[in-house]
Amino acid sequence: MYDWPILSVVTFLPLVGALLIVLMIRGDDEIAQRNTRWVALWATLVTFVISLLLLVGFDVGGTEFQFVENTPWLGEIANYRMGVDGISLPFVLLTTLLMPMCILASWESIKVRVKEYMICFLLLETLMIGTFSSLDLLQFYIFFEGGLIPMFLIIGIWGGKRRIYATFKFFLYTLAGSVLMMLAIMAMYWQAGTTDIAALLKFDFPAGMQTWLWLAFFASFAVKMPMWPVHTWLPDAHVEAPTAGSVILAGILLKMGGYGFLRFSLPMFPEASAYFAPFVFTLSVIAIIYTSLVALVQEDIKKLIAYSSIAHMGYVTMGIFTLTQEGIQGAVFQMVSHGFVSGALFLCVGVVYDRMHTREIAAYGGLVHRMPIYATVFMIFTMANVGLPGTSGFIGEFLTLLAAFGRNSWVALFATTGVILSAAYALWLYRRVIFGPLEKDSLKGILDLNGREMVSLVPLLFFTILFGVWPQPILDACNVAVGAIVARADMAADAIKAASLVLP
Repeated sequence: MYDWPILSVVTFLPLVGALLIVLMIRGDDEIAQRNTRWVALWATLVTFVISLLLLVGFDVGGTEFQFVENTPWLGEIANYRMGVDGISLPFVLLTTLLMPMCILASWESIKVRVKEYMICFLLLETLMIGTFSSLDLLQFYIFFEGGLIPMFLIIGIWGGKRRIYATFKFFLYTLAGSVLMMLAIMAMYWQAGTTDIAALLKFDFPAGMQTWLWLAFFASFAVKMPMWPVHTWLPDAHVEAPTAGSVILAGILLKMGGYGFLRFSLPMFPEASAYFAPFVFTLSVIAIIYTSLVALVQEDIKKLIAYSSIAHMGYVTMGIFTLTQEGIQGAVFQMVSHGFVSGALFLCVGVVYDRMHTREIAAYGGLVHRMPIYATVFMIFTMANVGLPGTSGFIGEFLTLLAAFGRNSWVALFATTGVILSAAYALWLYRRVIFGPLEKDSLKGILDLNGREMVSLVPLLFFTILFGVWPQPILDACNVAVGAIVARADMAADAIKAASLVLP
């Protein structure tokens, strides 16, 4: 629709902001820090505004990738290819929306190496948008893995007391799975003769080869989600990361695993996906129940929300591998909704942490008496996290459970217990932090939300309610792309019935 490379502009504009900080701002005094924050904020805000043009020009009925850019850069091996469809567009917009919130959340809490911090976040935004909009396999891998570097620095430099341990655990877990994915990418190029994702989506890999390719990609995406039992890096990373780092981890980086399943595993390896679906169901149900039970015994607010994120990602993988229209659409919706809700919950944690410098649940209680606006906002996001009807959290969970029931009623039954458990740990947390008498002297002077914090939370509050009562924009956007995945999956299911998939 546009005669200029809008995707490249959206992808690399944050990097331009980072370069402006490097070239124009000298020193680390108060004025330099203030200018750095404003450059970073304006870079992310302008990126968000331009990304809205993607939404305006997107054809929800289109069957091909849109806003496509194609420029050779490695000859026959790889091209610079960009484009989005109904699956990737929501994640691009989610990324550009959350980044200004992260800059605002870091406005006062980050006081050392502010230039380096903002540069890391701007670089991270470029890499995340590039991941969701890449249409070349090698290019995708570069963006996908490149995101490890700025997040490694964000946690390792500006994190908590155990930041080094958490950083290396995060890095090693994610890197280990990605090595296998790189080998799979090489095998796909040798087999298909191209790294063009659009072409690979139509290429039929041999059934036996699909098995090994699926497992290699699964190793990377399962860690990124993260799925049980490779989830243990996430709670540590969340607890030690600064507030904005936790927002990006939960809001965007976790979604790269689900996006990978939808972009590669299901459409490129449909027979293997159908074959391994019961295996994924098992891991998903375990994740939903086990991590919900672990969340019930947490004493750290951030760690509780981190385990909650793992449980909610269990609904995502369960919905994806139902291989049905409502299941996959529900998974996409759940990921977008989780980006709003979990990001907002970590922002809420950051609000009280900036005031009290502790995340221990026992250190709070009775905040409603001093922070009524905060209590109201926190309540709405807590209810959305539980999946209350009228919030965006309900739509995704309902669709994934409905699809799971159609595939296997036992899977749906066990997964539904996660809804009860999520209500238990979320309401338990809310009661202990917000309600009760205001007994602790340290809390009697605590202040309610200020203007900057309201600006960062109100947009997320708006979208959480809007998509809870009007989910159609997200469902319509991904409808055609999901339909193509389901069609491939149905053909694979028929092939498996005719001849079972055998490990070579």
